[in-house]
Amino acid sequence: MPRIFDNIGQTLLPALQQTLAVSTRSDFCVGYFNLRGWKSLDAEVGRWAGGTGQQCRLLVGMQRLEEADLRAALLRAERGEQLDNATARRMREQSAKAFRDQLTWGYPTAQDEAALRRLSAQLKAGKLVVKLHLRHTLHAKLYLCFRNDPISPIVGYLGSSNLTFSGLSGQGELNVDVTDNLATAELVKWFEDRWADRWCLDITAELAAIIDESWARPDPVPPYHIFLKMAWHLSEEARDSQTRFKLPKKLGDELFEYQRAAVLVAAGHLEKRGGVLLGDVVGLGKTFMATALARLMEDRHDLQTLILCPPNLRPMWEDYRSRYGLRGQVMSLGKVIDELPQLIRHRLVIVDESHNLRNREGRRYAAIREYIAQNAEFTVLLSATPFNKEFGDVANQLRLFLAEDDDLGVRPERWLRDLTAEDLAELQINPKTLRAFESSPFADDWRDLMRLFLVRRTRSFIEKHYATFDAARDRYYLTFADGRRAYFPKREPRTIKFPINPGDPDDQYGLLFSSAVVDTIGNLHLPRYGLQKYLHATPQPPPDAKEAAVLADLNRAGKRLLGYVKTNLFKRLESSGHSFLLSLERHVVRNHILLHALDQGLPLPIGTQFGDTLDASDADDEALALELENTSNGPLLTAADFAARAAALYRLLETTQKEKFRWVRPGLFSDALAHDLREDAEALRTILEQTGTWKPDHDAKLAKLLRLVGKKHKNEKLLIFSQFADTVRYLDGELHRAGTKAVRAVTGEDPDPTGAAWAFSPRSNRRNLPAATDEIRVLLATDILSEGQNLQDAAIVVNFDLPWAIIRLIQRAGRVDRIGQEALTVTCYTFLPADGVEKIIHLRDRIRGRLKQSEEILGTDEAFFEEDKGKTKAWHDLFNEKSGSLDDRDDEVDLGSFALGIWQDATKDNPALKQAVEALPEVVYSAKAAPAPAASGALVFLRTAEGSNALARVDGASHLVSESPRAILEAAACTPDTPALSRAENHHELVSAATEAVLQEQPAITGALGSRSGPKYKVYHRLKEYWAGIEDTLFSKPVEELPRALEEMLRGHLTEYARDTLSRELRQGLPAEHLATLVLDLRKDNRLVLLDDSAPPPPPQIICSLGLRPA
Repeated sequence: MPRIFDNIGQTLLPALQQTLAVSTRSDFCVGYFNLRGWKSLDAEVGRWAGGTGQQCRLLVGMQRLEEADLRAALLRAERGEQLDNATARRMREQSAKAFRDQLTWGYPTAQDEAALRRLSAQLKAGKLVVKLHLRHTLHAKLYLCFRNDPISPIVGYLGSSNLTFSGLSGQGELNVDVTDNLATAELVKWFEDRWADRWCLDITAELAAIIDESWARPDPVPPYHIFLKMAWHLSEEARDSQTRFKLPKKLGDELFEYQRAAVLVAAGHLEKRGGVLLGDVVGLGKTFMATALARLMEDRHDLQTLILCPPNLRPMWEDYRSRYGLRGQVMSLGKVIDELPQLIRHRLVIVDESHNLRNREGRRYAAIREYIAQNAEFTVLLSATPFNKEFGDVANQLRLFLAEDDDLGVRPERWLRDLTAEDLAELQINPKTLRAFESSPFADDWRDLMRLFLVRRTRSFIEKHYATFDAARDRYYLTFADGRRAYFPKREPRTIKFPINPGDPDDQYGLLFSSAVVDTIGNLHLPRYGLQKYLHATPQPPPDAKEAAVLADLNRAGKRLLGYVKTNLFKRLESSGHSFLLSLERHVVRNHILLHALDQGLPLPIGTQFGDTLDASDADDEALALELENTSNGPLLTAADFAARAAALYRLLETTQKEKFRWVRPGLFSDALAHDLREDAEALRTILEQTGTWKPDHDAKLAKLLRLVGKKHKNEKLLIFSQFADTVRYLDGELHRAGTKAVRAVTGEDPDPTGAAWAFSPRSNRRNLPAATDEIRVLLATDILSEGQNLQDAAIVVNFDLPWAIIRLIQRAGRVDRIGQEALTVTCYTFLPADGVEKIIHLRDRIRGRLKQSEEILGTDEAFFEEDKGKTKAWHDLFNEKSGSLDDRDDEVDLGSFALGIWQDATKDNPALKQAVEALPEVVYSAKAAPAPAASGALVFLRTAEGSNALARVDGASHLVSESPRAILEAAACTPDTPALSRAENHHELVSAATEAVLQEQPAITGALGSRSGPKYKVYHRLKEYWAGIEDTLFSKPVEELPRALEEMLRGHLTEYARDTLSRELRQGLPAEHLATLVLDLRKDNRLVLLDDSAPPPPPQIICSLGLRPA
């Protein structure tokens, strides 16, 4: 009686192993051959010598055919037709691909790796011969063992078990043994007939090669290849954009290579996500790139462009619009509140200097956001400083075109790692939204988000990846289309040190930098900026509706505005004593205006104290009495002087300026208001009295500037920056008084700052000055000219005052360090106290301490001298004139550009390397030395079931360390000669741990449709839009099941076959109607989605891994 092996009562595998152990050869026929499953039998076959009579012959009968080939095979079988060579070759190639794909499934293990290497060796030694049966599909499962037994020389096992571990031992099967000699002889004949068939092809050598090229290969892969494989995948979207889009020829010829790359990548972001932030650092030509991007989108989508820009940049944008034929119009940001609501539709909106719109409370912000929501399909933001003070700044810019609850496909992993599920539920935040990212303080989270929307490169990045080095000049350069060279100058920091002597009564700065002045400013009540604090509890009569609206607005300002005003006073102190004293005098006058109203029972004038006011970069004046304060006939000294001036100004305000203010009756406020107004006024007046009138002739800082302009650089152009218009006007007057020629001052009040820029730098702006216009040699400006202007006719920048973030200095240097700068060195002067930068740091520490004590928010749009980020070293480097202290940092480059630069640099002149890396299989690994023992572990690159990239770093104990793509790519960085180390014994376990960590998080990360770059998301939204266009028309009938298919896509996971097929067709640009037919065909064949809600999502695909081992 035959024995039954059902893998329940009796298991086939032990019986087969025992029979093979006493056999000399074997013949197997199976429908499916799992290469990793061979390890169950390799020990027995490995004993044989190999060759005829000492080997296992394996016939594989089932092939995974493409759908069209499968139908053709079935049709041939019905008609009795024969195969042809072309079909056989294609089926053989498909079979080879199926075997390759096999090796990428699941997690790698050391056991599988060793077994696959043994399998390769047995194939090469002739111990195993494998043939592929192609004449027809063959689903038989037969195992014949030949032994030296005179009674039963052949033992067969016949049934349902394939040559897989589960088929031989793990799942319910039905097999019997066959020992009858006649029966086994018939089985041998059956096998021999098929083994000798013309269309039974030997694939032994191919299988050995497939294994030797897989992750289980015997020869180590260079770590550099794994590093490049990561960069290749991370740059996939950027690389795809380089071939997918085409620029108009005129613009394409004028753009540098790095500019073309940015425009094409940005176009990819626009079409995939609806918005992009073009954030190259100053001087790299963002305006020109945005112009080219607009032309590309106009030509591609037949649309019009709206350009929103600061008022001073409008002439420049009008010039670009005209020169390059943009369709649409340019609008000043100052006019958007009045003009945007009535404007016709523009489907593309460009917002220049978008960082100025980081305050969501402003009316201007609301007007732009509403217009974009109602009209724009594509939004381009331009900013060299997208991250200004805090990460929320960039979130507010993204909110111009993103809703706060849009599913972004990524989430702030580092922030979420510290939260429990209960924490997240309590916060009531969808983790895949902008709202969630706004809660994260971690830079890695923001980098992960911004890789979807940001295109940002630095000057040093461009030099490294796109420029050519001129050894004779020791400079990098780019080449214009006409062959001219554009050199990158070196930025040379220089300090101008002026003395501050607190003990010298004649030293004006010494008096102002004293502790007494700092303490006085820190203790100010500033009641005009916190009027809500002084509201009467029960005013009689109660406020009417109009008054209630004014009072409600007062409550919006709070301590944010108090900190802003105090900080601004200290910034003015550092700028110039003249500006500081002028501000103190204004504060006293304005306090007395309100005191005059309170004393006389008159209405109080209330100016704007919130919203758009805080967007201004040069907040010299509040809303009260701008030009009216110039009515003085002499200096203000006593309280009576200030009171008299205030009374005169009040009379003017209530007549000529009345409409500029809102007016509220004094009875709404308590007596504490008058008390604090008077106390502040007296404190500030005391400083004014002790300091006396500012004397320019005793101004040590001014004297240094006069020598710089009049002697050291008397024949050169100079661009002099100050944060404050008062300082600019002061310097302008003193330079003219000193006899300096060709001087021009530009502030926010200037009607034509662009005209001044063109007169200062006509060559770089392609301008011929009118004969009556003198070219400017010395241009004094606030930071109104630190954005968007070409000023590279000059090569000297002077920072008369020191910004509170070094990025401001880098921006200012970028005004002259731009493409087309002919000087080999750009000199950047910065004024600092002679006894070192510590003087300024100490002052700012005291200011910060004062603000924290009163729980007031730091009132600046810049990081507070960046102490919190541990970057005071940059200021010391600047003080000590260290080379490179004003250069950009490469860690600011967006991930796509960063990865693309790595890939292009490595492969542009090395096609063999490019081919080798692109041919690397999935799951491939290598190992290199870790920089320190504590850094041991593994870097793992994965692709999720929905088609998005995921990276994970684990330490040697399998603990998750990072999921930051940028940090992991940088950790993988190495050189072509980096040696490959043998893998750690637990390397594969580390890879599995990393994969499991991603798998556990992935459902929450991807959401129902997964990543925006995945095939499921793209197909769903494309077909949803297609259905909306054909619904209720004749064209809907052939695809009437499409809505149901889309619903199933939303609920389920794409099958592996559907994901591969749809990805391929998307890359080839399949039209929507054909895509709909393909989806419906996949659904009909049950190959579209997995709908079992209880089933876990498919595991991520391991792309590659890199072990980090102690050297």
